[in-house]
Amino acid sequence: MKTIPASVVILSEAKNLRVEQGKQTKPNKKESTKLNKNKLFGILLLSALALAVTSCGGQAQAAIKATWITPQVSGKTVTFPVSEIEKNTLIHFRIPAASGTQAFMAYKLDGKTYARANVCPPCRSICFSLEGDKLVCDTCATVFDAATGDGVSGACVAFPKADVSFQISNGNMVMNADDMATAYRNTEAPGRP
Repeated sequence: MKTIPASVVILSEAKNLRVEQGKQTKPNKKESTKLNKNKLFGILLLSALALAVTSCGGQAQAAIKATWITPQVSGKTVTFPVSEIEKNTLIHFRIPAASGTQAFMAYKLDGKTYARANVCPPCRSICFSLEGDKLVCDTCATVFDAATGDGVSGACVAFPKADVSFQISNGNMVMNADDMATAYRNTEAPGRP
C-alpha cells in the first residue's frame, strides 16, 4: 500500500470535499470553480456521447421529400405507374374536384404501399415528408404515424390522414375518385369518421 504525504491535497470530486492533513474541509473558491468546470465538461461529454449513439443507432433518418407527379384521370378512375413510388418513395399528386383540386400522397413504407389524403387543414399545407416511419408536415412540422395516418405530435395532430383504397393493376395504382373525395373530406375534419 502506497502512503501519501500529509501535505498533499487530495480532491474528492464525488463528495466535493478536500482532505488536508487528515481533516475534511470545504474546497476553496478556486477549487470549487475547477470542480464545477470538470462536472460541466463531464456532462457535456456524456451528452455528446448520447447524441452520437442515438444518431448512429439508426433512429434518425434523413427526410424523404415528396415528388409531385401528374396522374391520369379518366372519369372516376385515377391511375399512375407504381414505378413512380418505387423510384421516389413518396409522391404527391392532385386531382380535379368541385372546389378546385384535392391533393393526395402515396408512399412505400416497410415494403407496403399507402395512399392518403394530403392536406393538413389548420395550416393548409399540402406538403409532407417521410422521416422513418413518420409523415411530417413541411409547413407546421406536425408528425403523423405513416402506417396509420394518426397524429403523433404537433399543432395539427387532431387531423389524421385518411387512407384511400386502391388496387394495383398492370403496374398501375388505380383509385376511385369518389373514394378519394371521401378520404379528403375525412382528413379535413378533426378525428376519425
